[in-house]
Order: sequence, then C-alpha cells, then structure tokens
Amino acid sequence: MTAFLLTIFMEAATPTFISEYDLRPNILFVDYLKYPKEVTSMLLAGYKLDLLLGLSAVLLISWLFAKVLRASSGTSLRPNLVPSVVCSLIVVILCSLGIRSSFGHRPANPAKIAFSKDLLVNDLSLNSLYSVLYALYSSSRHEKSVQAYGRMEMDKVLEEIRDDMALPKEQFISDEIPTLHRAKWVEPLAKPMNLVIILQESLGAEFVGALGGTPVTPELDKLSSEGIWFDNLYATGTRSARGIEAVVTGFTPTPARSVVKLPKSQSDFFSIAELLKRRGYDTSFIYGGEAHFDNMRQFFAANGFDNIIEEQDFLNPQFSGSWGVSDGDLFQRAHQEFSKSADKPFFTMVFTSSNHSPFEFPENKIELYEQPRDTVNNAVKYADYAMGEFFRKAKQSNYWDNTLFLVVADHNSRVRGANLVPIEYFHIPALILGGSVEPQIYTRLASQIDLLPTLLGLMGIPDQRPSTGHDLFRPDIDQIPGRAIMQYNSTQAYMRGDDVVIMELDKKPSLYKRTASGLAPSDQAKPDLIDRALAYSVWSASAYQQRLYRLPKKEQAPFSEAPTPQG
Repeated sequence: MTAFLLTIFMEAATPTFISEYDLRPNILFVDYLKYPKEVTSMLLAGYKLDLLLGLSAVLLISWLFAKVLRASSGTSLRPNLVPSVVCSLIVVILCSLGIRSSFGHRPANPAKIAFSKDLLVNDLSLNSLYSVLYALYSSSRHEKSVQAYGRMEMDKVLEEIRDDMALPKEQFISDEIPTLHRAKWVEPLAKPMNLVIILQESLGAEFVGALGGTPVTPELDKLSSEGIWFDNLYATGTRSARGIEAVVTGFTPTPARSVVKLPKSQSDFFSIAELLKRRGYDTSFIYGGEAHFDNMRQFFAANGFDNIIEEQDFLNPQFSGSWGVSDGDLFQRAHQEFSKSADKPFFTMVFTSSNHSPFEFPENKIELYEQPRDTVNNAVKYADYAMGEFFRKAKQSNYWDNTLFLVVADHNSRVRGANLVPIEYFHIPALILGGSVEPQIYTRLASQIDLLPTLLGLMGIPDQRPSTGHDLFRPDIDQIPGRAIMQYNSTQAYMRGDDVVIMELDKKPSLYKRTASGLAPSDQAKPDLIDRALAYSVWSASAYQQRLYRLPKKEQAPFSEAPTPQG
C-alpha cells in the first residue's frame, strides 16, 4: 500500500515538475526536500492549484484502492497452500524481471531506453518514482567514480588538459597538484583591486535585450556598453550550485552534484576567495535568503569566505518573499558594506534571488512588462532594476574607481528542448566593469570556467592556481580555440566552434554539428575532439576524488613569492 501511494504521489507531482524543468523528477526533487521552508513557501505562493489538484488525486486514488482491498479481503476464501506458494513465486519472478527489464547480467538503466535525442521523450518511458530512485543511486555511484563517461589513462588525461590550457610544460609547478601554474603573462598592479562578483539568479540570454532576447533588462543593456561585454559565453549547468562551482572555483562539471555539495570539497578546495584571502583580502558572501541552501554556507566558510551575510542579518527589509529579501534590499546592504571598506582590499560575492519562482518582488518599482504580475519576465525586469540602482550608487562611491565588478548569470531560468543538450539555453550574459575597465565586446566562444582566471588577470594577480580555464585576455588568446563545457542532467556537451561532443552515461561519445535548428549528427571523424572532451570528464572526477584541485599549503609555497607589484 505504501509503495502504491508513493508511486501515485510521484506521478501526481510529475506534470508540474516537467513544466518547470522539462524532465521527470530526478535528483533535484530530493535535493529540494532538504529545504522545507523555502520549498513550502514557494509552493504555497506560486503553485496552489497544482498542489490542490495533486493532493486531491492522491487522496481519491488512495481511497479507491483501499476500498478495493477491503472488498477483496472480505470475500476471499481460505487459500490452498501449494497453489498460493507457486503463484507467489511466479509473481516474485515476474516482478523481478520487470524491475530488471533485462535478461542480461546487468539490469536495465535509463540509457537502455534512450531512443530519442530529446531527454524528456526518453524520460516519459520511465515512471517518476523509478527516476528519482535511480537518480539517488546514480548520484552516489558516480560521486565515487572517476570514469563517468569512459576510460582514459591519467598520463593521457593530463596531456590533454594541459594542452587545452595552452601552457608550456615548465609552467606547471607541482607534481602533487597537476594543473597548478602561475599566470606569467600577468603584470602585477601597484595597488590591489577590490573584486565584486554579482551572480544573477536564472538570467539566461533569452531575457537579455543586448543578446537578442526579450527586452526586460534595460539596465544591463545600458551597462553592456560601459564595460567588457561577453556575447558568446555559456554556463556549465542548469542549477545555482553548478554556476557557483564554475564562477567561484573554476571547476569543470561532472554528472555528480556540484562540488558545493560534495563531501570531499568541504575543505581545502580551491576558490578565488581562498586565493585572495591569502593575499590579505577581506572575503564575504552576501545573500538575501538562507545561506544553508545548496550547502553554500558550509562550502564557503570552509573555502576562503570569512564573512557570510544572509536573510537573518537584514534589519527591517522593505520586502521579503519565499526566497528571502528582495534584490533591492540585497544591493542596498552590499553598497553599505562596500562603502565601509578602508584601505584593506575586499572580495565579495553577491547572489540575487528575486528572479526565482514564484517570482515575488516589491510593488511600484517597475512598469510591468506583462500581465499577470508574478511572471519570470516581470521578475527579471525587477532584478535588473535593482541592479541598475546599485550601479548608480556605486559610480558615485568611494570604492568605484578601485573595484572590478563581474555581473554574470548562474544559469538560465529554464533549460528545455528536443536536443540531448539544448545548447542555446546555456547561453548567458556576463559583464566586467569598473572604474578602470575599457569598454569592448568579447565575441569569442567562452565558458563560465574562464571568468575566474580572466578576473585575476585583470586584477594583476599572477599567483599560483589549479584552474584550467583560460584568461580571455592573455597575449596569445587568439591562438587558443574557445570551448564550452555544459552539463545537462547526466549528459555532458563539449563544444568547440560548431562541433559538439555529447557524452552520455554508459554510452560511447557522439559527435554532432550545431545548426540553426539544433544538433545534427556529424559525419566527420574527430577523435582528437572526443579525446579532449573525455579527458575533461575523467579529470574532473579524478581531481575531486584525489583532492587534486587545491592550493598548496602555505608553508610549501608562500604567496610572498609572488612578483613584486610594479609602481
């Protein structure tokens, strides 16, 4: 009876989940259960009808099922032992075969029934309870695996990764940390620059007028001409934790959960905060919600962030919703914190939340883009308004001239489509601006993982780091092919130019061409590209498992060895 009720509940919850995420319930369904306050508030605010219909369906079907069981038990005759045992054994065998869905030595898994390039179509042939249970099993298994998409010897892996980093062998400075290097092309500055990263919740290119999207970001569109505007940059994933992973640590994605949530990365894992902290920076994280969400508080506190400001630290906010205080309150607090800074340099990550279902924001702040009020387009427009107000204040502040700002999305609002990886929905905006930044448009293909080394380069910091991304302004960047790595559920894409390698669990990598209508199978053989994609997959899992993505201990390589700033 319990299994039946659970199955009915999962199927009742499925239509709303598919509408939001374009997939059957998966590991995200379980992850969200860890945050009952946020999820309950979100459901009550934005999904009342879905909740009512779903619970009504579960109660009605449960009542009918119980009624049938009672009727059957009341009329049943005393069973004959031998036929009952035989029938029971037959039922157990048939159920076992049904669960395995295979006569082979291994049971079936979702890859066996992946007959379409549309992940949702493949998902629909399963049931939601199985999808969630398999996602739990798969998540646990692949967190321990170093061969998520195939096998490759570690010597070959390192050769491929280092070649992609485009650094001579002598620039790698540690046998224990294979990707550790210095950015020798970077010229140190006379005075340390502050750094502010503004991570915009769910701001895909489809909402950005300057990228050809819906015109609901007038403030960002105006700012795009005042700094370095990236119009060909791609997110590494579809969840906030994945965006944090890419922007704050520069780590490449895996089929497992983001390193923000994984146990082996909860200490001694590289982050830009830890690097800057070693240089004497004050480091902080400012968020309008509860910082425990997505395990952010634990990960940040253990990896270089000294001060964490969250919802409970905002006194008398103008507006609070399901996900915390409004972006207006968030940016006001950030401005206050930055204005208090003295001579000591600071690094802060500001993470917005107003553009999140159920899309709650203050009244009378913007002219609504559409009706009804609580829609994603209106929420994006409000979040953009709040950011614009912040920059108007920042330009008049004491910190503007010596601060580098990065505005970047964590991911798109909703990734969907009929391709194995719907690449167009990974396209996100990014903008670097500040008092000393010269405006330009950066058109080369780039990834979120490239932003960390690019920021350090602009700040004049050549210090050692294990990040594999490209400094997009290094002198030889024109000789380095741009590429992007995108994780979509358990599928990964490696894109270089119009060539895209798609890697699925338990399948061989496939090569596709990106076209105007989506991905099309490629008739070209490019084993070098497939090797590069596979190498990143194996490297990411190995670096996490073997703790290879970190800074050396301070006593091993003191940061005082960094080149003396030029006056």
